[in-house]
Amino acid sequence: MTTLLGEAVVDLAAIATNTEILSSLARDELMAVVKADGFGHGMLPVARTALAHGATWLGVTSLAEAHALRDAGITAPVLSWMHLPDADFGAAIDADIDLSASSLAHLTAIARAAADVGVLATVHLKLDTGLSRNGCPAYDWPALVARAAQYELDGVLRVGGVWSHLASADVPGDPSVAAQLRVFAEGLALVRSAGLSPWVCHVANSAGIVDVPQAHYDLVRAGIGLYGVEPIRGQRHGLRPAMTLRSRAINVKRVPAGTGVSYEHQYVTGRETTLVLVPLGYADGVPRLLSNRGEVVVDGVRRRIAGRVAMDQFVVDVGDMPAEIGDDVLLFGPGTHGEPTVVEWADWAGTNAHEILTGIGARVPRRYLPVPGTE
Repeated sequence: MTTLLGEAVVDLAAIATNTEILSSLARDELMAVVKADGFGHGMLPVARTALAHGATWLGVTSLAEAHALRDAGITAPVLSWMHLPDADFGAAIDADIDLSASSLAHLTAIARAAADVGVLATVHLKLDTGLSRNGCPAYDWPALVARAAQYELDGVLRVGGVWSHLASADVPGDPSVAAQLRVFAEGLALVRSAGLSPWVCHVANSAGIVDVPQAHYDLVRAGIGLYGVEPIRGQRHGLRPAMTLRSRAINVKRVPAGTGVSYEHQYVTGRETTLVLVPLGYADGVPRLLSNRGEVVVDGVRRRIAGRVAMDQFVVDVGDMPAEIGDDVLLFGPGTHGEPTVVEWADWAGTNAHEILTGIGARVPRRYLPVPGTE
């Protein structure tokens, strides 16, 4: 790593393998969800890799992300789904970006923008089937569908998709899944009875892909599974974690018993020992909650973080193990070298792998391992 304080190594071959596995499980098409800079892995490298290995769609949250894909020359279908009604929908419609609508306000704004630019907008109507986040509530669904049908007749937009999101697909057998699918089926029937003919209906997330085949419809959306985290605990589908977070010892010191370490001395050495300083902290995505509980690998041996994780650094007590400035420190990875996985880090921090991966800060450079044969 030469002079780097740390780096996130992204194995694009793992992204390729994961895309192929999830695509093979899908009934029809697969969307690679590359929002949040590809879950921290890098949106453009992930998007290109996924499209080359079975994905046919890309999904993002914001219009800025969608435009970045188009600006990079990516022409595959892109769905963007979180906007304020005053967003610049005209530019998005011009760029052939599909837009989600969860309310009459959003749908009306999209229709007006399409009329202004003179280009037909493609809209995916989102129904809230029980997650109670984004999406049109069931009581407003008939009005949204009726307005969409009128806008289609007016020639300003077409309803290309109908979609929703599952709340608990990662809990096998959870009754909310069947309940949500019933609401979706009823909502879709209303869409079709209004004379609309969406060509992509989609509900399944990563957990839905592997465990809820009845939720597949025409398109499935691969998020966390794309990055190698098994979406359901205890199930294994051959997904490979794609990110490894590495650093090096920036300082090493021998200290006596009774030495307090880091802020508030929440760790005190029990005997003479060696402390290794690692130059990554919570500004880089090392959760503060890993203080005194998270583990890393120093020179092939797992060691616990000693004391409070700071903004730019944390300390590891390595005992009597030989250590030198510049020694490699493996924070998390696929687990093949004894290092913790991102799921272990998430457990220690009381969160999920999504938050750990997307939290790896911008000052941590990404290094990409290419798919063999594409170098």
